Amino acid sequence: MYADAATETAANAFIAEWTAGEDATGVLPVFLALRDHLHAHEGAVVEFVSRPGVSHSLRGTYPGWAARQLAVLVDVVDDDPAARWLSVCFHDDSLTDPEERGDWIPTGLNGNDARCFNLEDGDEDFMQYVKERISEAFAHCRANA
Repeated sequence: MYADAATETAANAFIAEWTAGEDATGVLPVFLALRDHLHAHEGAVVEFVSRPGVSHSLRGTYPGWAARQLAVLVDVVDDDPAARWLSVCFHDDSLTDPEERGDWIPTGLNGNDARCFNLEDGDEDFMQYVKERISEAFAHCRANA
């Protein structure tokens, strides 16, 4: 669920603007699928932060997990709105990456080591892999809450 009505309104406005614009890379359906997947996790709260020209972010939080504020960050990289891509980042110690498809980013997420997955097109298999990582991260949050 979204953190509040204003957050939901802002996220929906961004999606409507993107739908009306171009999606040359084909990542809009991936973004929508990941958004829906975030909402499917019981106890998860989704915040939306928009920084036009930089990124538009869905921030998946798990309020019962006091150790860290953020479970997953789904960033729409907006440096070129006609060629947007997604960067999905997690705390590196909250998931596995058995196929080694993510990039390790030292101190990359709120000062903690991160694991980020860049989705640059509509690759269904990669999207599914990232959805599995989202589920794993939320399971980690629940287990450590």
